[in-house]
Amino acid sequence: MTQSPKIGALAVVLYQDQVLLVQRSKQPDAGLWGFPGGHVEWGETVLEAAQRELLEETSVIAQPSHYLNNLDLLRRTPDGLVVSHYLLVGVACQYRSGTPRAGDDALDARWFPIDQIRQGNLPMSARVIELMEYALRAV
Repeated sequence: MTQSPKIGALAVVLYQDQVLLVQRSKQPDAGLWGFPGGHVEWGETVLEAAQRELLEETSVIAQPSHYLNNLDLLRRTPDGLVVSHYLLVGVACQYRSGTPRAGDDALDARWFPIDQIRQGNLPMSARVIELMEYALRAV
């Protein structure tokens, strides 16, 4: 059987010196904070997936504007066997409306000050700070 990477969309929403993050309820990264996102469904663009996942996980409405960066996420066993392979695509989204409320597979959803995220003292998924900084440079 041939294995293929799965594609995931990450909605990166910056608004008034804050960034929107969700706390994951499922693996991988259960309990960690990261960008709202999930699998791209068949027939759906990555931009559409980012917008849909954002709404499902946070109740926030935002307009996807452009691609930010791609992140390869490979999880391996201790002996090096690949157990999951995702290509995560960061999508810049312009906030429109809504108050964050956890939904779908999120334990919590809220705005965080950008400076707090830069300090790195929040338990976060890998590369959250890197993708946030990339989005800030792209504004």
